[in-house]
Amino acid sequence: MKIARNETQWQTLIQNQQTSGLTISDYCQQHQLPSSSFYAFKKKLGLTSNSFVRAKVTQQIEFIEEQQPSITLTVGKANVSFPAATPATYLAQILRELS
Repeated sequence: MKIARNETQWQTLIQNQQTSGLTISDYCQQHQLPSSSFYAFKKKLGLTSNSFVRAKVTQQIEFIEEQQPSITLTVGKANVSFPAATPATYLAQILRELS
């Protein structure tokens, strides 16, 4: 059932959300409020804040992932590589199948 609220009630709800520490989504879910109505009244009441922060890149750094050691099996001209954490039982099964 839809509950009709006046602007004062919406203003109180919006202020309570801001002090609750909950996200709008979580607050609306907890209080059974349609988030679309919440945002609409927040905008209508002029309670939206421009929280956009412009950031300036002062230094670019490059992350290089370290290669994990691997186990390579060579059979004829074929090379098969496995992560170093591959269980020994799995490797043993592969070797049995290749022999």
